[in-house]
Amino acid sequence: MYAKPLLLVAVAALALSGCAKRTKPPGDTGVCYHVVFQKDGTLKYNKLVDAPSLEVCAANLEAMRVKFLTLGGSQRELVGAYQSNFLFIDPYGIHTSTSLEGPRYTALVRTGDGRLAIPGAMPQQ
Repeated sequence: MYAKPLLLVAVAALALSGCAKRTKPPGDTGVCYHVVFQKDGTLKYNKLVDAPSLEVCAANLEAMRVKFLTLGGSQRELVGAYQSNFLFIDPYGIHTSTSLEGPRYTALVRTGDGRLAIPGAMPQQ
């Protein structure tokens, strides 16, 4: 008896969640950006390097993160953007998403010695 109205409410909620505004990164071909969150809530995209692939962009962002830490910085996480994808760099690896609010997928993982590798590229122990 109550199943039909509940089903309609669930479908409506699902449809509206698809309309939620998502923050999309720039889609410039081959440009790697460092993303800075401004105090007013906007994002600033600083061009870091020209990169032929997502992995090269991620490696440059990781090098920047490590350099900041060696200079006394405390920020252990960094956000970048490459060809319509956000890159999220942290001590555990690098994740990617097509929007700031969307699900994140593993792009690169840390090896035992701290290097970055494509998931599944390292032999299992």
